Amino acid sequence: MTVKGAALEAAAHGRFDELPIHNPSIECASRERIEAIQLARLIDQVEWAYDRVAWYRERMDAAGVSPSDIKTLADIRKLPFTDKQALRETFPYGMFAVPLDEVVELHASSGTTGKPIVVGYDKGDMDLWADCIMRLVQMAGVVPSDRVQMAFGYGMFTGGFGLHYGLQRLGCMMIPAGSGNTERQIQMIQDYGSTVLVSTPSYALHVCEVGEKMGIDWAKSTLRVGLFGGEPCTPALKAEIERRMHIVCTDNYGLTEVMGPGVSGECLAERDMQHIAEDHFVWEVVDPETGEPVAEGEMGELVLTPLGKHAIPVLRYRTHDLTRVVTERCACGRTTARMQKVRSRSDDMLIIRGTNVFPSQVEDVLSGIDGVTPHYRIVVDNETGLDRMTVHVELKPEAFSDSFEQMDAFRRAIEEKLKGVLLVSSKVKLVEPGGIERSTGKTKHVQDLRKM
Repeated sequence: MTVKGAALEAAAHGRFDELPIHNPSIECASRERIEAIQLARLIDQVEWAYDRVAWYRERMDAAGVSPSDIKTLADIRKLPFTDKQALRETFPYGMFAVPLDEVVELHASSGTTGKPIVVGYDKGDMDLWADCIMRLVQMAGVVPSDRVQMAFGYGMFTGGFGLHYGLQRLGCMMIPAGSGNTERQIQMIQDYGSTVLVSTPSYALHVCEVGEKMGIDWAKSTLRVGLFGGEPCTPALKAEIERRMHIVCTDNYGLTEVMGPGVSGECLAERDMQHIAEDHFVWEVVDPETGEPVAEGEMGELVLTPLGKHAIPVLRYRTHDLTRVVTERCACGRTTARMQKVRSRSDDMLIIRGTNVFPSQVEDVLSGIDGVTPHYRIVVDNETGLDRMTVHVELKPEAFSDSFEQMDAFRRAIEEKLKGVLLVSSKVKLVEPGGIERSTGKTKHVQDLRKM
């Protein structure tokens, strides 16, 4: 058996004990020990934030709560929530808890919808970040001898640098390809013998498609692992990439406001769940409308509190990401809590003629239809006075036909399937193979043109 197929082979036969665990003393600890670590670090983190960040001190004083009130993990609910607006209002350094000469790195969001979110890291934060990355990449079967091609952009985006540092610390050779220039990416895979590709899942599929057109036999390539992030990855998209590129693909999760990538990662035992680095984060799942906790295993909004992050000690950050969390032991041997992969957000919901529609619902319908690719776009307008949704669906070459009657029947069949799930009618526009633009970064699936 080649190294290329070893991780997937072990997973397929349930031999999860053959896969590396970065820190068994934490990742395989009892719930009691994990929660004791969390509580001790939470107490320290709340005191740190209260003493050093005026924004938290003012809001905790207004709520009548002090650091000494945190005696159990449940007491975290006494603390105020933090949201994106708070970080924008204090732009750029108002939430920093250390002097700027102790900040060794700065990152920020794009700021396309207002003031950007600015975050900083001191040396301890960088060590914590690297530990989280080493943990999640080893869940995917990455080993120190791997050659990792980074197809994320670097810049102010946290994804590229965060994964770069952790993978490098693990002992991997880093190939900082950056984003874009797909034919060059493929040439680098061949020239340097890259074994791991870091990218968004949609860009990985684009690399696959371009390589196939160039005559690349992916089964014979050195690539064996795909580390995906930056956007949701449906099971169907992941399965297609694995089948066509002959690699093992896993997702990881994170967000700039609490650290970047590394909050959670997917092991090979349970492909729809991701292990949370619980010694570095306290998680909550709450009702998006009331903010009250939901029962374990129920869907709700993920709220995160980083533990030990000193430059910006964010407390109870509302991610707006919808998920559920379970704490039972995983087949891989880890005992850390697992969150279901995020497929939708409480703030990306579309309201179409009074009906709630999530893009992930459209993805799920399309993934079950033969002859369509994972590429799609939703366009919403109200030019006629009523909300109107059009779903642009890209066809695979084998599904494309010169027969108008055949294509029209296929289009109407897709419309019926969408209506059955969404409970609202939509128009479907069939797009020829390759007709939907590929992105080197996060793919934007929704274009809302409604006039408010």
